[in-house]
Amino acid sequence: MSEPTDLTAADVAEPAAAPDDALPTGDLVEELRWRGLLQQSTDVDALRSALAEGPVTYYCGFDPTAPSLHHGHLVQLILLRHLQLAGHRPIALVGGATGLIGDPRQSGERVLNDSIVVAEWAERLRRQIEPFLSFDGDNAARMVNNLDWTGDLTAIDLLRTIGKHFRLGTMLAKETVARRLASDEGISFTEFSYQLLQGNDFRELRNRYGVSLQTGGSDQWGNLLAGVELIRKADGASVHAWTTPLITKADGTKFGKSEGGAVWLAPDMMTPYAFYQFWINAADADAVRWLRTFTFRTPEEIVEIGRQHAEAPHLRLAQRTLAEDVTTLVHGEGATQAAIAASAALFGRGELSSLDAEVLDAAVAELPATPYLAGMTIVDALVGTGLVKGRNEARRAIKEGGASVNNVKVADEEYPIADGDLLHGRHALVRRGRRTLGVVTAQV
Repeated sequence: MSEPTDLTAADVAEPAAAPDDALPTGDLVEELRWRGLLQQSTDVDALRSALAEGPVTYYCGFDPTAPSLHHGHLVQLILLRHLQLAGHRPIALVGGATGLIGDPRQSGERVLNDSIVVAEWAERLRRQIEPFLSFDGDNAARMVNNLDWTGDLTAIDLLRTIGKHFRLGTMLAKETVARRLASDEGISFTEFSYQLLQGNDFRELRNRYGVSLQTGGSDQWGNLLAGVELIRKADGASVHAWTTPLITKADGTKFGKSEGGAVWLAPDMMTPYAFYQFWINAADADAVRWLRTFTFRTPEEIVEIGRQHAEAPHLRLAQRTLAEDVTTLVHGEGATQAAIAASAALFGRGELSSLDAEVLDAAVAELPATPYLAGMTIVDALVGTGLVKGRNEARRAIKEGGASVNNVKVADEEYPIADGDLLHGRHALVRRGRRTLGVVTAQV
């Protein structure tokens, strides 16, 4: 039998986007495509048949190159969960080995982290992943670490059993590799070799657990194909790859806390309140679209929410549904309700004094701030936070009834910000008008 050839464009399906007003047909692949969870796959018809016959054992890898997962990983976790809910068997791989190297970035070499740090981050990622999957039942999830089979892999074994099946031309043609080679920084052999290790993970999981599908983001397409090709060449078997599209905003800018920023899933890197605020502040077009990708509401529910939102966008139904669902998914119901209460209290629809210290700290973290000084007045606070351009403007705002402290209107321009105004001994909220907020914060 002749050696299988490398995959070509003919082996790859990249489905067109579904119309906004079209419901999925009921087929799992079509529903996940409708949700924005499928961009590319190998032989989509064969994959559809395999999923229909099921159950399929599938996996996604998460490298500990940071101490938390972020919004991009959230898309993968949601895809894993959808497939498990459909009866398939998930494996979540934490890359204790590949995290020591790091997948090549679009530009610049990664800093190689200490092995102890990578092990700590791998454990953090494992704890973040577990709540998204069920580890009970006939299609129970499994957690694995590729350090278990890669840690003892010798250089000779890597070259003889894995590297022998890779063609240099194919490796050089990978989009990220080609871009790095054309850059001033170039690419090290270490990062260039990453695709061998990820390809070997796929083969190892197929041999150990019968894995026949790997999922990942669209930027991982080349690495996913590396595993597909390795298994074809080394074992003469056919397996599948599936990627999700890059999530962007309707205006074409990057999806994140800020341009190029990350929406972290770990509460110590992005508080549940800040996480909730990211989603509640989504643009109308983004909120309706992201309901498909980031929530588990039925297509019918999502279409109905979109219809109601279009009729009364000022009620922000899509944003409120999105923020509540995603924050609950990641942080739990309690954290979601605390974030909702904090958001309401900040804008005068709740009691500020009812917020606990941690939630209050998170709620005011992004507000313009000025230090608390003994004897300062409301005028000092308005000027210090930048809510007004000068003292005369501050006095005018107070005179017109447009200034408050802790949601209580202030009519006296000499009103002192006192220790008693500091909630939890830390913060006093100052407001100009209805929605312009600042905070006076005592130094600790």
